[in-house]
Amino acid sequence: MNIILLGPPGAGKGTQARKLVAERGMVQLSTGDMLREAKSSGTAMGNKVAAIMDAGQLVTDDIVIGLIEEKLEDDHAGGFIFDGFPRTLPQADALGALLEKHGTTLDAVIEMRVDDDALVARITARSTCGACGEVYNDQTKPIPSDGKCSNCGGTEFKRRADDNEESLRTRLMEYYKKTSPLIGYYYAKGDLSSIDGLGEIDVVAGAIGEILDA
Repeated sequence: MNIILLGPPGAGKGTQARKLVAERGMVQLSTGDMLREAKSSGTAMGNKVAAIMDAGQLVTDDIVIGLIEEKLEDDHAGGFIFDGFPRTLPQADALGALLEKHGTTLDAVIEMRVDDDALVARITARSTCGACGEVYNDQTKPIPSDGKCSNCGGTEFKRRADDNEESLRTRLMEYYKKTSPLIGYYYAKGDLSSIDGLGEIDVVAGAIGEILDA
């Protein structure tokens, strides 16, 4: 099963993707993670990515598609979760063509809807474990009282520099401008399902599970 998680920054896509990886054996394909992995891989593609990123330039869609294709060539029976890709209509077309080339399909596109004001309040309280990336929130999931990550035992936690209201609203506007057209695109294809992304983590996971098991 191959799915896309759609939603603005901070909607919880990464958290839900990690649950799907753990519970269903799926593979999370995060654009950022793939680029960082490629940059340090020493492969021809990796060296190309490193040169572009070190020069401060944007990695092209063709390169990202190439990285995804490398992952699709591995045998992962649980399927793939596309997290952070596609972001634009041309990328959606390219992903569809790539999946068709490999004889597979997109099974579900799940939109995690959020209220902007509630999202801003949640994200400005967010921190992550510096070792494993586990997400914490001052209000809903505080860092354990012993100061250790509940997932890996790490003791260093960090906040993103752009997890402030001004930066987040700028990122939200960018998302709505570039990525929102994908909602209509996948709705027209009959692939889209929408859920409330601001619920408790397990509630959101349950809603996703119902869609995947339907």
